Formats: sequence, C-alpha cells, structure tokens
Amino acid sequence: MSEQRVALIVGAGDYIGAAIAKRFAKGGFTVCLGRRKGEKLEPLVKEIESAGGKAKGYTMDARDEDSVISVFAEIEQSVGPLEIVIFNVGGNVMFPVKETTSRVFRKVWEMSCFAGFLTGREAASTMAKRGRGSIFFTGATASVKGSSGFSAFAAGKHGLRALAQSMARELGPENIHVAHLVIDAGVDTAFVRDIYAKRGVDMENLPPNSLMNPDSVAEAYWMLHHQTPDAWTFELDLRPHREKW
Repeated sequence: MSEQRVALIVGAGDYIGAAIAKRFAKGGFTVCLGRRKGEKLEPLVKEIESAGGKAKGYTMDARDEDSVISVFAEIEQSVGPLEIVIFNVGGNVMFPVKETTSRVFRKVWEMSCFAGFLTGREAASTMAKRGRGSIFFTGATASVKGSSGFSAFAAGKHGLRALAQSMARELGPENIHVAHLVIDAGVDTAFVRDIYAKRGVDMENLPPNSLMNPDSVAEAYWMLHHQTPDAWTFELDLRPHREKW
C-alpha cells in the first residue's frame, strides 16, 4: 500500500469543496473526491492533474450507509491510509415552516446531519487504528442560529455541530483532531450572487470582500490540519470583515 498522504473531501462541489481539494493537492496530498453524481468530478480531477496533483473521483451518496462504507474501504485498500476527511455536504434550502413538508425536512436533515454521522463514524473507525488523523465538518450560520425560513437547514446544521462536539471530546484523546467550521457569510459563487441580485443588491458595485473567496476558506482547512495537538482548534468561524454578526 502506498504511504502517500491521502485526503477525502465528501461533498466535493464546484466551490468550497473544489477549493479545498486543490489546496490539499497543491500541498502534496492525493485527494479523493466524493459526490453523489461522480461524473461531475471529472473536470476537477483533470484540473488538479494538469497542475501536477493527484486526484480520484468517486460516486458517493453520503446519506447511504453502504455507499459511504464502500468508498472508505476502496480508498483505504487502493489509494492509502486516510490522513484527513472533510465533510462538506450542504443542504441549504429556504422554506417557511408552514410550507416545509416532512419529505423536505427529512432530506435536508439527511444531507446536513445524518450524512455527517456516517462520514464521521467511518473516518473515526479507520483513523483510530493508526491513532492519528483529522476530521473536519463544514458548518454555516445556521449551525449556531436559526433564522426565518431555515427551520430544516438550521435543525440539520445544529445537529451536525453537536455531532462534531461529541466526536471531538471522544476522539481527541485518541490523537484525532475533530473541528467544526462555521462559514458565516455568503461564499462568492454564482448561486449566491444570483440570490443577492434577486434581493436587489447591485452586484456591479458590491464592495470588495463582501463575499467569501472559496480559496480563502480552503486555506483555513489547511491551517487547521497543520495545528499541533497542544493547541488544536475545535470551532473556527469565518466571515468577511464587512459581514455583520
């Protein structure tokens, strides 16, 4: 088995997940990318490889136990021992509570919380054998504050934060660093820019640093992974200097 450094990003989307993958690949990791529709990972894998990095894409439904177990086993057997696992699945939807169906609530909870449990459990199981590793969870403003229209998302993200807290207390003594990152701002994506525009924000004259650059978020993950065990961070909240909080 190769002794190369291996990272897994679960929920390797087009923005934060992709930025994290590129940052760790640049740092010498073989990055494994999990996404429900694995074929959408091909451009990112090619981009990383063209820059001299190593990347592998996997079709992975983080809400499905068998899918999660299978991907972890395949990586451990065919790529190398996982050093860091990052759970970056979203689930951000806005529905007034009176219009939130049980199906919507359950689906958002599965994406935001249950999938984090499955990912965290498998990561902990594999890392405990070696007595080292990092497990990081991507949170949001909704992790610490419920807002109008976000009952489902806030419930899921609150649950993910509680999961991360419990895991950090349990696994820290085993030399496994568990951290939760609160992304307390809009990230500079086409999706967020469209939302802002629909709210009447003049995007052409938006002041600099009003939105968060995915590359800046990725640097925070890189920094956390390289902390020494005598000064580990559990929770890190990130926001542009212009953000109200």
